[in-house]
Amino acid sequence: MSTTADATTPGAPSATGATISSAEAHSAHNYHPLPVVVATADGAWMTDVEGRRFLDLLAGYSALNFGHNNRRLIEAAKAQLDRVTLTSRAFHHDRFADFCTQLAELCDKDMVLPMNTGAEAVETAVKTARKWGYEVKGVPDGHAKIVVAANNFHGRTTTIVSFSTDHEARAHYGPYTPGFEIVPYGDLTAMEAAVTENTVAVLIEPIQGEAGVLVPPPGYLSGLRELTRQRNVLFIADEIQSGLGRTGRTFALEHEGVVPDMYVLGKALGGGVVPVSAVVANQDVLGVFRPGEHGSTFGGNPLACAVGLEVLALLRTGEYQARAAELGEHLHRELHLLAGRGSVTAVRGRGLWAGVDIAPGHGTGREVSERLMERGVLVKDTHGQTIRIAPPLVISKEDLDWGLDQLRSALAD
Repeated sequence: MSTTADATTPGAPSATGATISSAEAHSAHNYHPLPVVVATADGAWMTDVEGRRFLDLLAGYSALNFGHNNRRLIEAAKAQLDRVTLTSRAFHHDRFADFCTQLAELCDKDMVLPMNTGAEAVETAVKTARKWGYEVKGVPDGHAKIVVAANNFHGRTTTIVSFSTDHEARAHYGPYTPGFEIVPYGDLTAMEAAVTENTVAVLIEPIQGEAGVLVPPPGYLSGLRELTRQRNVLFIADEIQSGLGRTGRTFALEHEGVVPDMYVLGKALGGGVVPVSAVVANQDVLGVFRPGEHGSTFGGNPLACAVGLEVLALLRTGEYQARAAELGEHLHRELHLLAGRGSVTAVRGRGLWAGVDIAPGHGTGREVSERLMERGVLVKDTHGQTIRIAPPLVISKEDLDWGLDQLRSALAD
């Protein structure tokens, strides 16, 4: 493990302070980042403009599952940069077919609709489900309903925040898009009552990330699968954060042996190099689209496909899923020991992904995040008392243990 002694230097150095002041003056204040300015990164480590090193225990909200500066991904991007980066979908390009074929195979589905961001993919899934509902299921036009879970996070577009229960994400963006019903997460009885003849889909996160890494009760996901199958409703799994190795399986749904009708993927699909997202389903679902009915200029571009193909190659090795499973057991064992000492009130998660609720007497999630930053560790808080831990899957056990030691110290303050 590399030393991080310099990372504990107190105060805001001049280069850091100047950069943050400039950003505050000239960018919209839609985020409240920790006061660190990253300049370079490699593996599970980041270095700021002052030369201080930090252990990354957030991994870009799972976009960096394969680590910073992953050489295979960077070389794939560099090679494609010298060839062609964009054609738009007005023309075919020579990486598109392989990417779609291999991603479909990974998901055991027929078809792929590539987009760019996770929010775009969720919007695409919503459009797909409505179109399928009208043209295949026979729901009267304009009456399609999609059931979602409270405390969800699927993105921040106007349609998506219309079915958010997060006041900060939703307030003052109305009028809101109709056609959604919200039920408690993990409540199969409430879901069953909400599904009607006009319901076209259930959209769910197998694990709710932004809400604090909430894992549903055992049997919930398999129960949803059975319910949607019985009622002729699409099961849409938003695996943007939970998928592609994070939980110790390729998809979080695999822990209950569930295969949805539609996967929504993003973040790690681009390896932290370029934004890549996709909706993956069978032909009887994605086949509802005809030319001109949906699209994206950059969706499925050559650069994205080249990086995405290398991501799929990494996943096929099974190495990253295995690391997340093995190190995840260790992570959760150590975190539960903290809960037993009283500084932590709850620990949730699966694989290399954890939500840690901080006991009020030990500070807020933001305060603990700031203390960890002073000790050379970067995490992110959510919902007041919670911090999220989601390191790159390439992290070593030694570095993970060092990060946990810093957490213990931060909670002792």
